[in-house]
Amino acid sequence: MAPLPPGIRFIGSFSRDQWYRAFIFILTFLLYASFHLSRKPISIVKGELHRYCATLHEGQVQFNSWNQKASGAPHRQPADNETDCSWAPFDQDNYQQLLGALDYSFLCAYAIGMYLSGIIGERLPIRYYLTFGMLASGAFTALFGLGYFYNIHSLGFYVVTQVVNGLVQTTGWPSVVTCLGNWFGKGRRGLIMGVWNSHTSVGNILGSLIAGYWVSTCWGLSFIVPGAIVAAMGIVCFLFLIEHPKDIACSSSLAAPKGCENGTHRFRLQKQVFTDDKSKPLDPELQCLLLPEGKHPVHQSHVVVLPADGGGSMAAISFTGALRIPGVVEFSLCLLFAKSVSYTFLCWLPLYITNVDHLDARQAGELSTLFDVGGIFGGILAGVISDRLEKRASTCGLMLLLAAPTLYTFSTISKMGLEATVAMLLLSGALVSGPYALITTAVSADLGTHKSLKGNSHALATVTAIIDGTGSVGAALGPLLAGLLSPSGWNNVFYMLMFADACALLFLIRLIHKELSCPGSAAGDQVLFKEH
Repeated sequence: MAPLPPGIRFIGSFSRDQWYRAFIFILTFLLYASFHLSRKPISIVKGELHRYCATLHEGQVQFNSWNQKASGAPHRQPADNETDCSWAPFDQDNYQQLLGALDYSFLCAYAIGMYLSGIIGERLPIRYYLTFGMLASGAFTALFGLGYFYNIHSLGFYVVTQVVNGLVQTTGWPSVVTCLGNWFGKGRRGLIMGVWNSHTSVGNILGSLIAGYWVSTCWGLSFIVPGAIVAAMGIVCFLFLIEHPKDIACSSSLAAPKGCENGTHRFRLQKQVFTDDKSKPLDPELQCLLLPEGKHPVHQSHVVVLPADGGGSMAAISFTGALRIPGVVEFSLCLLFAKSVSYTFLCWLPLYITNVDHLDARQAGELSTLFDVGGIFGGILAGVISDRLEKRASTCGLMLLLAAPTLYTFSTISKMGLEATVAMLLLSGALVSGPYALITTAVSADLGTHKSLKGNSHALATVTAIIDGTGSVGAALGPLLAGLLSPSGWNNVFYMLMFADACALLFLIRLIHKELSCPGSAAGDQVLFKEH
């Protein structure tokens, strides 16, 4: 018998469960990357919506993106040899506020919708819920681009399109995090989710390149093509997404509690019970991170009260029940400020590069992808460090501490030339995106699938939505404030970003203190449920 080819031996070395996990990892990665791909075009097109062009001779126009200088020089009228090529209504003196309104309308709707999305999503099949969101998002992303072809100059049209798109995009994050949490346990979760969370940066990079390809010739396609990609991925989601390993008789690395039912994965409410058992080793994260202030980990018992559905014996975790999980509030408020920094870069970085380095919209969009390249390494690095140290809050705190002075250096050095801008984009991307990536993935999954919740997979969707929803409030405020501050000079924008990083660090102080002061192990702790 002939020996098997090396490739076949390699394939056979992995179990069926491992292949399915790899498939879900890649599929959810691509699904959410497509969401971010569709969010990036607006930041690329901003430089095209407001610009001036210098007339060379009759019938030929040379386009030059011109924007207000970082020094805050007053708005000027085009010179005699220039023509106003802006797209109404963004041809006004307050164009930066109008462009900021587009960001704010999307992100504000996203923040509000996220709180509802987790509650709705935990009661619907993930595959259907995510498919609907992707198809709707693709439609409204493309609708924005149709404004170019139908010559629409109504601010209300673009704002409403952004609002609806923001609402439907909230279906994405709780769904993919819940699905991934179902398939992967806590072992090396920081590394796994650090790699997986690079979908954010990959989507931003692809969105920048796709939008930049058409921005100077036909900016409507900068939205229509990403919209078509999101919709196509929605069809792929419907055809292939598997919500839980039990659906195909795969083993799960997450412990399944008694009373867990295939398909619904709800848990049965139990009578309140208290235990003094000190023989079980305590998870260091439960002892150090998830215990209330002033309580000794050996003797503490948590009781989470979940309201039962009328007449039934099953219940998903409530919004207030999720808030009572220790650590959720602190990380949520930290993410509020951390995400405001990240999304300010997402929405305004290409325009800033245009101002400072005097590049056109396409070149600025391509250069801005370096921030996302740095974000890929930052997210992975944060995951590796937090896995090694078993200290999520401390890892976030260290990167936030380094991010503030880095942002100040960026604001100073980036004006010295293109080479300095490239280096600072990579470093800033790593330090800004690292904490954001860690909190929205590994930390959310830790809090939402902790053993204290008795394996309630629905808690993961709600916890994820609370944390990311709170962060999305900051994501809405950051770009809005940047639009208001940028006319007075970009330095003021960077001061705002440094202040936000300091606030994010402040909300983690208590958790960092717990992680650094507690021992690695202690006696067991148990969270129990009672009827209410």
